[in-house]
Amino acid sequence: MKTVLRHIALLFSLACAVCISGFAQETRTERPEKFDSKSFIFGHTGDSYCYHITEINEKPVCVWLPVIVKCKDGGGWHCFSSKHVCELEDGEAFEHDGTRFRIEPIKAEKYPGKLVEVKPDGGLSRPFDLSFTKNAFGIFLVCAFLLAFFLPAARKYRKDPMAQPTKYQGLVEWLTYMVLDGIIKPNVPASKVNKFAPYLLTVFFFIFFANLFGLIPFFPFSANVTGNLSITLVLALLTYFFVNVFGNKHYWKDILWPDVPLFLKVIPIMPIIELISTITKPFALMVRLFANILAGHIIIMVLMALIFIIGGMYGAGMGGVMSIVSIFMSVFMTAVELLVAYIQAYVFTMLSAIFIGMAQQETEHE
Repeated sequence: MKTVLRHIALLFSLACAVCISGFAQETRTERPEKFDSKSFIFGHTGDSYCYHITEINEKPVCVWLPVIVKCKDGGGWHCFSSKHVCELEDGEAFEHDGTRFRIEPIKAEKYPGKLVEVKPDGGLSRPFDLSFTKNAFGIFLVCAFLLAFFLPAARKYRKDPMAQPTKYQGLVEWLTYMVLDGIIKPNVPASKVNKFAPYLLTVFFFIFFANLFGLIPFFPFSANVTGNLSITLVLALLTYFFVNVFGNKHYWKDILWPDVPLFLKVIPIMPIIELISTITKPFALMVRLFANILAGHIIIMVLMALIFIIGGMYGAGMGGVMSIVSIFMSVFMTAVELLVAYIQAYVFTMLSAIFIGMAQQETEHE
């Protein structure tokens, strides 16, 4: 074992020596094109109108998604392939039915990475956009996977409830009861578990598999679904809906007429504070999920971008050394993100169950 470790250390030292020697011998007369780290990082972590797979002979190989927009100022609907706007050079625009469109670059100050309508005078406006983007594709992919994963087991149980479960059914049972017994039942009153379990189970598995699929770096995965603020906003609003619409009279009494001195209720200080708290809870859910997932993706992309940044600043030799460090760190961060994918789904579901359970509790009197 020691001999093997010595050989590995020797090979690593030789590789570093070769890289450093290449760095020392490199001439500085020709400088490579400056690496745009912002476009590289946010282009991969943000939403897009196509799925970029690879490049062959400097030509991108992409899965082009449909663009569906409605122009302002009485303009009609436009539907075309994203290929027409994604392959444009900077400053160019694609004309469709007399209207010109283009996608603003990531580094643009206004509408970065978004499809815009180019006015005849050169001005820009944002149309009503219902395009089937990368994140929308990722949402449908996760939903299709969940249906394909859970529905066959449900059919087997419905067909013969007393049959011996298969290994596949055992896996589905284990995952379901892990969430049901570990998260939902301890926080939701027993009489209300069947009412809210479908939503809580669905939101857990949606977030969990969306996080996992976002870590797979090739088509049809890699969409940063839960790292998008609009998606986490919708998830938080669903929890807000279940908490406040189905909250019982004791829950609303504690908000609108809490057990505090009368002057605090008449002014009213405490009811306003309690009403604000109903908004801050889902807001915290939204920001926590969005920030943790997006931060993990950005860290991984920054580690990869360091290869090109160091290589551009100090030459190919140091870029080669940095590539070794970045690969090891990226693998480590990906392993951490696998854990974060589960933790964030667990935390979001647990807090949702706690908020729902608090809205269902009955007042206890001595």
